[in-house]
Amino acid sequence: KRTLLPLHRAEVSAVIFPCRLTMQPPELRSMVLELLECIPPLLLLVLACGLDHVLFTMLSVMQQHSFVQYSFHSSQHLVVQVKGTSLMAQLLRNTVGALNTSSDIQLETSNFACLPQPRGMTRQQYVDSCLPLAVLALLCLAQVYTFRLRRTIAAFYFPKREKSRVLYLYNKLLQQRQSFIRRQRKRIAQRARQDPGLGTSLLEWCCRRWPRLCCWMRRSCTVCGQPETPRARVCPAPTCGALYCRSCW
Repeated sequence: KRTLLPLHRAEVSAVIFPCRLTMQPPELRSMVLELLECIPPLLLLVLACGLDHVLFTMLSVMQQHSFVQYSFHSSQHLVVQVKGTSLMAQLLRNTVGALNTSSDIQLETSNFACLPQPRGMTRQQYVDSCLPLAVLALLCLAQVYTFRLRRTIAAFYFPKREKSRVLYLYNKLLQQRQSFIRRQRKRIAQRARQDPGLGTSLLEWCCRRWPRLCCWMRRSCTVCGQPETPRARVCPAPTCGALYCRSCW
């Protein structure tokens, strides 16, 4: 009877295991696509912060170098003296004496009110501006785990549909495994028909002559390329000697 478990090494990367805490290749691809969609808002935020800094610098330079202050000082003293002791002199002295004035004018003015008063953004304001984008990036990372709940929710409300989905996945993986085995058989047979190089033939002859040399060689599975383990199997054909891991054997 054909069974699906345990999965082969090439099949594990295409299946999502909900109980694993680490991100798996299919989830990693979707997460990278979501993070790439965050790049336009990030560029817009960087552009806005850059323009804000440039405008603040320009207005600060204008404020420092365009400041003009005026100072005006004026002093005026008017004294009319009427000499004499006659009645007319006394009358003129009383009348013209009201014109005696004394004034000091000191005026200071500037164009400070007309100059721009820029206020730069503080570090906290920059952090508050970047916080929504950081939350968006964290949501892209967290949605990997929330998407795993979709199957559980769908299975709770539609149990018959869940059985159909599981059966479909089971048959699909079996078909993929059969086609994979056929392709690997053709590839191995094609490679076996090729003439091995001089170095490969000499190395294989030395291994057959002195089996202990195999312990010093790094061999891998002929199908999946997994490094040799104590549970690996060697083809019993005397002219083959190919190494297979347990799952591929």
